[in-house]
Formats: sequence, structure tokens, C-alpha cells
Amino acid sequence: MESPTHSLPSLFKQLGLADDPVSIDQFIATHSPLKPELHLADAFFWNKAQADFLRDEILDDADWAEVVDQLNVLLRKGRGSI
Repeated sequence: MESPTHSLPSLFKQLGLADDPVSIDQFIATHSPLKPELHLADAFFWNKAQADFLRDEILDDADWAEVVDQLNVLLRKGRGSI
């Protein structure tokens, strides 16, 4: 049985954020680039529940880990990277 695959819009929805392409691009443009030494879940713009979810998914190598990694890369590259 294959693991479920999640998309970037579904991650934004899971985090309680607007999940349309324009909103995702705007979020990335507003919050990037992240400093190299900053862990994604430690960024100031997440609430506690969002940060806990992101941290847990990566630490547990859970279903969402791949798309969380994708978001991490996008927030480090900045605008125009989608």
C-alpha cells in the first residue's frame, strides 16, 4: 500500500491558510527568504499548532514530510520559486 501524497495547497489548507496559488505565492513572497540556520517550524509567523505540526511531521518522517520539505525549500529560495 502506497503512502498518501499531499500537495502544497493541501498543506496550506491543513495549516489553516489560504490554499489558492495566488495566496501561496504571496505567503512565500512575504515570508522568505528564511535564514539558513532557522528551522522551518521556528519561524516567527507560525502559531504554536502550525509549528508543532511542521516539526512533528519532519521528525516523524510522516505523511506530510515531503511537502513540508517542499515548503521549506520554497521559503528559502523566495518569490518566483513555485
